Amino acid sequence: MRNSPLPTPRPRVVAVALALACAALLGAAVHAASAASAADSPAAADTANQPAVSVQTVRVQRAEIAQPVRGFGIVAASAASLTTINLPYLARIVQMRVQSGQTVTRGTPLFVVQADPAAVLAATQAKSAVTLAQGELARTQSLYDKGLATQSQLASARKAADDAQQALAAQNQTGVASGNKVVTAPLDGVVLLLSAAQGDQVQAGAAILQLAAGNGRDARANLMLGVEPSDAGAIHAGDALTVRGLSTALANTLVNGRVALVGAAVNPQSQLVDVGANVPLGQSPFIPGTRVRAEIATRPGTHWIVPRAAVLKDDQGAYVFQITPQTKARRVAVTIQVENGGQYGVDGRLDAAQGLVISGNYELKDGMAVRLSGGAPR
Repeated sequence: MRNSPLPTPRPRVVAVALALACAALLGAAVHAASAASAADSPAAADTANQPAVSVQTVRVQRAEIAQPVRGFGIVAASAASLTTINLPYLARIVQMRVQSGQTVTRGTPLFVVQADPAAVLAATQAKSAVTLAQGELARTQSLYDKGLATQSQLASARKAADDAQQALAAQNQTGVASGNKVVTAPLDGVVLLLSAAQGDQVQAGAAILQLAAGNGRDARANLMLGVEPSDAGAIHAGDALTVRGLSTALANTLVNGRVALVGAAVNPQSQLVDVGANVPLGQSPFIPGTRVRAEIATRPGTHWIVPRAAVLKDDQGAYVFQITPQTKARRVAVTIQVENGGQYGVDGRLDAAQGLVISGNYELKDGMAVRLSGGAPR
């Protein structure tokens, strides 16, 4: 009998190998079952559902908001606000009733004058000329009716009477009268400058004092501001403004006013656009000559007011995230209308009942689960 070329495996070795293989398979099955059981446990479920992003939110609301434009200027620097008081005839200042910086109202006595005798004489002669011309006209008319005067003579008498009447009207407009005359304020305002003193003799048309229009019915632009040309297009007459002083003493003092006019060209000296405003001088410490800065409220309207940190931008435009009751991030497209300091006025389909994300929004995607930090929306 021929011997086999391969050795015959021993039965005991084979049995041991099979036992080891069975043990390995049993261990793998037990490990898989344990892993499945661990995945089904509550702790594993909490770990799987735990939010990836922690966010902070605030409440959002609709309110009035405007975009401020800043300007600098001087109170009562507008020529439109100044009124010069003078007399159309030679006169002497008998008494000065006001002083520089004094607030006056319409009808307040400013000074007392006495017209020059020559001016009074001219007014008296004008009245006499009218009486004489009217008498001559009546006599000529009577002669004409009787055929004793020509039509040319009647026309000359009528012209003389008309000329006398016009001369008297001109004298009456000057207000010349004998004796003392009280000159009153034609409008509400502040006495800005006194050019004459008591006892002075002033020429016809010479400035006696200057008034800066105040806050009464005669209110006009008493503040001229300079703003950047790029901002001027958003400013309109009637826009509200807030004025602060540039000095330390007036830095925290506020007074409100309104835009009266907007320049249509760039000022060649300042390279800014002039904006005239009216500020109630009688109720503010900003006396004429005070240097101020103002914030003009442009493009006012009612919008959603959101912090700047809440607004993000990408290729699709500006957007914010709100948190749904299921603590999911909801992306909302918005349109920025105005910018005021650290806030935007935006339009969009926002929900006032849902918190607005202000921190952590850079990591969010639409529908992502979140975890609120810091309690309820502020």
